[in-house]
Amino acid sequence: MESTEKLTDTNAILAYLYETFPLCFIAEGETKPLKIGLFQDLAERLADDSKVSKTQLRIALRRYTSSWRYLKSVKAGAHRIDLEGNSCGELEQEHVDHAQATLKESQEKAKAKRIAKAGKSPAPSATAKKSVKKPVARRPKAATSAKPVKEKVAEVILTPAVLAELKKNQRVNVKLGKVPVAGVILDIKKEDVQIQLDSGLTIKVKAEYILL
Repeated sequence: MESTEKLTDTNAILAYLYETFPLCFIAEGETKPLKIGLFQDLAERLADDSKVSKTQLRIALRRYTSSWRYLKSVKAGAHRIDLEGNSCGELEQEHVDHAQATLKESQEKAKAKRIAKAGKSPAPSATAKKSVKKPVARRPKAATSAKPVKEKVAEVILTPAVLAELKKNQRVNVKLGKVPVAGVILDIKKEDVQIQLDSGLTIKVKAEYILL
């Protein structure tokens, strides 16, 4: 069979990257932080590869860098690596702090979803011992304690950016999927805005995809 079939499934593209660049993309266990601007290197290396498109590569790379095991690897003293696994310098503390905050927020959201799916709230575990004597009296607290969890998730409200008000080095959020990704504006050329995401990925987007 010819290798002209494009990979469209993100998991399949990740598997392809694990196989093609094993020293950079690690399939299991602890990962390593990626070089800033790695997407450009990846796009150039796979420019003649008909299996993957730049769009699908970008989605797969974002999936990889937003995973919990990757965020855990972004820690003080760690070094970024290129496609061959070579060191590209130590991580900046700002990127470490953002990765830890993102990981904590993601884990809290996952925990809240599990609790909501099971029809429970965080309160029952704290009142379980007392519920033996007064099981009926403790139920109202369990019902009301579930509300703050939902309100916390919906607390952050982002608004679309106005191109004329954007400037270099401004921290923004980019709408790449269901969850906005944070980054810093590197350059603005006409309607294109170049942004370096905190994961190290550099992209160009229109102002309509930028949130503040």
